[in-house]
Amino acid sequence: MGFEKFLFYVFAIVLIFAAVRVITVRNPVHAALFLVLAFFNSAALWVLLQAEFLAITLVLVYVGAVMVLFLFVVMMLDINLAPLREGFMRYLPVGAAVALIIEVEMGLVVGSRFFASEQYQLVQQPAGYSNTKVLGEALYTVYVYPFEIAAVILLVAIIAAIALTMRKRPETTKYQDPAQQVLVKRSDRIRLVKMPAEKKL
Repeated sequence: MGFEKFLFYVFAIVLIFAAVRVITVRNPVHAALFLVLAFFNSAALWVLLQAEFLAITLVLVYVGAVMVLFLFVVMMLDINLAPLREGFMRYLPVGAAVALIIEVEMGLVVGSRFFASEQYQLVQQPAGYSNTKVLGEALYTVYVYPFEIAAVILLVAIIAAIALTMRKRPETTKYQDPAQQVLVKRSDRIRLVKMPAEKKL
């Protein structure tokens, strides 16, 4: 067994362990950290497949942005985990059935004759080859319209999320008027109370 294959098995074993711990650990912060570990091992597998651009994108986008944001949200919300754990065993059969269906579908895709054809075999590229350049050329030439449509859909989703978050809720939202805060006077905030002096016993 070569060193590259040894690295593949090491990263794959750690990735499977981290993925299992994400759904079995009780603390959500620990689950997020195990997910970061899973992302790093997935990026290492991408590097072994000579897909450096996908690996660095996985680390920068998911680990550097999404998971950090998720950790901040989890730590700030202080979620009560007791109600979340109550229905775990009740939904376990449904979750196991869905996982089995996904595994069968992935087996059919990976084991298909299209996936195993010569077109999808790993080819050794010359030293100056850049898969980032090839991917960029494919995105902005052949697939430019699907790329732009996906960008518009994401933009609409961002605007919708902001609109849902920023809607006015008079009963729960408190608003501040900076103009009124600047014009405030001492008499508006401080009340002087005159108290008689205490007599010594």
